[in-house]
Amino acid sequence: MKLTVMARILRSLLVALPLAGAACGQPEPSRSFAAAPPAAAEPVAESSAAAARPRIVFLGDSLTAGLGLPRAQSVPSLIQERLDAEGYAYEVVNAGVSGDTSAGGLRRLDWALDGHVEILVVELGANDGLRGLPVAELKKNLGEIVARARQRGIDVILTGMEAPPNYGPLYTAEFRRVFRELADERDVVFVPFFLEGVAGVSALNNADGIHPNAEGARMIERIIWGALEPMLSRAAETR
Repeated sequence: MKLTVMARILRSLLVALPLAGAACGQPEPSRSFAAAPPAAAEPVAESSAAAARPRIVFLGDSLTAGLGLPRAQSVPSLIQERLDAEGYAYEVVNAGVSGDTSAGGLRRLDWALDGHVEILVVELGANDGLRGLPVAELKKNLGEIVARARQRGIDVILTGMEAPPNYGPLYTAEFRRVFRELADERDVVFVPFFLEGVAGVSALNNADGIHPNAEGARMIERIIWGALEPMLSRAAETR
């Protein structure tokens, strides 16, 4: 089974990672998106004026949190910057926690969706893939996140992720397919790969080769904005 272009990008990024033995003989990469201890998520903007705005919540791991970057250069902060420049009155909440899996995101979902949330951007799965966690559990967790958000009347953007090639082509293909299937089944806006154009490009990543630098984060912001802005326009028309 051939890897797609996105999988080849991840191969160039992660193929050199050594494997270490894990419980029950399961191999596990020695590096992961858990490069820092979990940090409490917090709004990008916290003024009293922002508190009255509807919220856009980014639920994710260290890629959302902006590990290795000043807070102002994380993707959610860049989205806030764009919203302000374009005249959209939203508060962006960066609910990214380094090292989080889809299960972790589900556990803290109710807290993340506190307040007047209109849009949820889900960026989870990277740590599931790096740890070789069951694909069925990934789909179940992400599906529950989307379902619970939709029950609250919250629109969802689901972003895809690629698994490293260490667990074989079958796992890689099944992992990739989860995101597309969920987007189709739940009828949500879909961004196929959160790191599109950034993964594997040394000039767009920090020294760890995994987390985007400021320029890489700006590229991701443009991709997310392309999915987000039409939703904002439709919302404005209905108000």
